[in-house]
Amino acid sequence: MNVTWLPDLTPLYTAPNGQVFVWAGPLLNCTLPPCPVELSVYGYRASLPFSGLLIALYGLCAIAQIYLGLKHKRRGFMTTMLIGIFTEMLGYGGRIIMWQNPWNQTGFTMQIVLITIGPVFFSAAVYVMLSRIIKYISPKASRFPGRYYYNTFITCDLVALVLQAVGGGLSSTSHGTSQAGVDIALAGLSFQVATLVLYIVACADYAFRSRHVWRQSLTTRFKVFVGFLGLATLFILARCSYRVYELNEGYTHSNAGLRDQPLFIALEGV
Repeated sequence: MNVTWLPDLTPLYTAPNGQVFVWAGPLLNCTLPPCPVELSVYGYRASLPFSGLLIALYGLCAIAQIYLGLKHKRRGFMTTMLIGIFTEMLGYGGRIIMWQNPWNQTGFTMQIVLITIGPVFFSAAVYVMLSRIIKYISPKASRFPGRYYYNTFITCDLVALVLQAVGGGLSSTSHGTSQAGVDIALAGLSFQVATLVLYIVACADYAFRSRHVWRQSLTTRFKVFVGFLGLATLFILARCSYRVYELNEGYTHSNAGLRDQPLFIALEGV
């Protein structure tokens, strides 16, 4: 692989036919072919079947959310989930663009901003449920009024959203070279992880304090719902923890986590 650098550190790739391409930075003009995919920021072509599958599944989830939200008159929850779903769909649309050209700046921007912030909206929907569960089961068993949990966790979610959006924006406009962008996005992701852990602790605390009600009067249907809600929370936590690992070394070619597509599919997509 014939790779060289200019005195200003602009990276160049010389193709077998003698053409010279810039493969990173604001002047990049690489395409596939002739540039080898290993020189792209992720080092691989994003999986087209997987991206298409997720867009289709998110589309089905959107239909289900609209139906259930209108049926049960939960428009706020429905709207929050739909924002997250459409954000993710657009983000995976960005990965399809990068499958066509791994150096495409539009696809890169869509992916790192939208896929990063999408789960923030899912977290918000999850956070809302704690205050409603407290109201439904036993407000007296709660350590704090349900609205305190709502206000605290939604505020934290907004902080995480802003940090991740700003960090992703800086990274996209700098073609992944802004360390400040990486650090801000990492701060947002780490803050989201900490918030999710605190939320899990709050849920466990309330479950213990209201255990007499759980054992006596709650329906199996409701218990199944809460079980899946807890599972969704753990999946979001695992995903956010992965993203902290993935971005820990920035958008560099030495970052093994960033360039591992099977790991991305397992922990981000699934």
